[in-house]
Order: sequence, then structure tokens, then C-alpha cells
Amino acid sequence: MVEAFKGRLLRSLMGLPRPLLSLLAGKQIQIEGQGLAPELQLLLRLRRITHEPAAEDLPWAEARAALAMQSRLVGGVQQVGAIRDITIAGPRGPIDLRLYTPTSRLREEASPTLLFIHGGGMVYGGEHGTHDLACRFLAEHSDVQVLSVDYRLAPEHPYPAGLDDCKAAYAWMVDNASTVGADVGRLAVGGDSAGGYFSAAVAVFAAEQGLPLAFQLLIYPATDFVNRSTSRETFGDGFFLTTKFMDQAQEAYIAGADPHDPDISVLFRTDFPDGLAPAYVITAGFDPLRDEGEAYARLLAEHGVEVRQRRYPSMIHGFFNMVGAGREAPSYNRETAEELRRALG
Repeated sequence: MVEAFKGRLLRSLMGLPRPLLSLLAGKQIQIEGQGLAPELQLLLRLRRITHEPAAEDLPWAEARAALAMQSRLVGGVQQVGAIRDITIAGPRGPIDLRLYTPTSRLREEASPTLLFIHGGGMVYGGEHGTHDLACRFLAEHSDVQVLSVDYRLAPEHPYPAGLDDCKAAYAWMVDNASTVGADVGRLAVGGDSAGGYFSAAVAVFAAEQGLPLAFQLLIYPATDFVNRSTSRETFGDGFFLTTKFMDQAQEAYIAGADPHDPDISVLFRTDFPDGLAPAYVITAGFDPLRDEGEAYARLLAEHGVEVRQRRYPSMIHGFFNMVGAGREAPSYNRETAEELRRALG
């Protein structure tokens, strides 16, 4: 009851007419010639006023619950044609998948399908809690099925557990396309943040293994766990994703592995297999991961991979989850869905 009220109130405030929204948000924050969206500036201001604890300051279980709640607050109510839960055998135990079928595809036997890999720093998310609403939105607005994978999380399961699960899930989707009603000629992989990193690595894996893959959707991907880019230094505090969060997540996930390994820092890859799927890379102007995401898009292009890159200058990290709050973020997420629709025909 309390959460539902908070969600309605927050979405009402973020949906106010722009002049009133700007008044409540305060003088617009401008950095590097970019202006922060008033709806996000108000959201960040409300977080400070209410002293909402940051995930990185909470125990793992509490942080995971808090992030799932935050996603529900900005996710609103999202309808989708059908949802089906599936459990498959993974490399070290069962992997839970969730299939989101858009209304437009309910009667089709073979539909374009995206394996979606959620973000959360490799340590948060899972159980379809943080990204359920975003997956519903993406499926319904793209007319593409979304198969979400609940991979193992660090610190309980450090590298390469989560990545291994994602690779196994993609291989399973290819081998069992008829089970999920997927068209093997129109398959994609994609995700946000840590999920963008995993998706980039899975796309390379698919090309190496000769598995069909038509498209990779990389939403503000983490690509470099070695260097500190300018955007990491500039936006590492005050814009939701913090340096402390990233350092904590990285330490839990890598756990002694070599961060230079291109299966960890995909930006360190020096060669790519033939047949790597075309990529669409999305970044946010006020995101610490902005520069490394754009650097990865350039790296792909330098190696002859078809790639398009789009920056949303007014957005922060996490806007992909804001499918039910504000105006700008949902509109940009609809654009992302349209890109997915076009890519898979």
C-alpha cells in the first residue's frame, strides 16, 4: 500500500507540466554543454530530501530489494500479451528465464526474439525484479519477444558465473527456438549496464560458435574495468550511479580475476570474429559509463562491425527502467523499442 502510494505520487510529480516541473527541480544542472532533464533532476532532488539510502550503503539482500522497489516506482503499470516462466539446465545448476510475448505476436509460431540480460553491476537484479516492467514495455512497444535471463550474481557467484549463464541461455534459445516460438533468423541479444557488458561478450561468443545472431542492443554498457574515463570522474557522484557503487560491484564480481581479460573488459578486445552481429549502442549524457560505452562503439567500427551509437544528453544511468515515470525517459525508451523492431524486421 505504501509503495503503491509512493509510486503514484512520484509518477505524478515527474509528469507535471514542464514549467512547474522545472520550478520544483530547481535551476537546471548543465555540464559539458548538456542539460539534465528536469524530471530526473527532480527525482534526484527527492532522493536527497528523503535521505533514501544508496544501494552501496546497504547489505546485499536489502540493496537488492531496494533497487527492485525503485524500479517498480518508476515503472508504472505495463501490459504485455503473455508471460511464461521457463527453467533450463545451466553450467552449474538451473537458470530461470522469463518469456515476454507482445500482444501482436500471440498467434505467431516464430517471432523475432531478444535475449535480455539485466543490469545491476553483476551483483543486483535477478528474479526478474528490477527489470520486469522494462521488459514488458520493450516487448510490447517493439513487437519483439523478450526472453529475460536470471543469471547468477556476485559476490555469491563471481566471474565467470554470470557470463557463463548468459552464454548458456543464448545457446539454449538457439537450440530450442521452437520451444519459445523464436525465429532463428531474427534473434538478438541486449541489456543495460552490466547486461550491456554481458550482451557484448555473448555476441562475440555467438560469432565464435557460429550461432545465428542478427543484432546486439547495448544500453549504456560497462566495457572497461581497468581505466577511469572522464565521464566516470565527472559523473561518479550525484547522478544515481556512483563511484562507490561501481567499485564495490567490480570487487565483488572480478574477485581476483584479471580485469584486462576481454571477457571482463570488452573494450580490451583486440580482434573480433567474423560475422559479429550489428550493434546499436546507447549512452546517457550524465552517466559515468558514457565514455566507455562510446569507446566500445568506436572499437567495433574500427574493426569493421556495423554499429550505430546514440547518446541521450539529458539522461542519467538507469533511465531504461523509467518506462512509467516522466516524459523524456519513456519517449527515449520507445525509440529504443523502435530500433529493436527495425533491426529484427
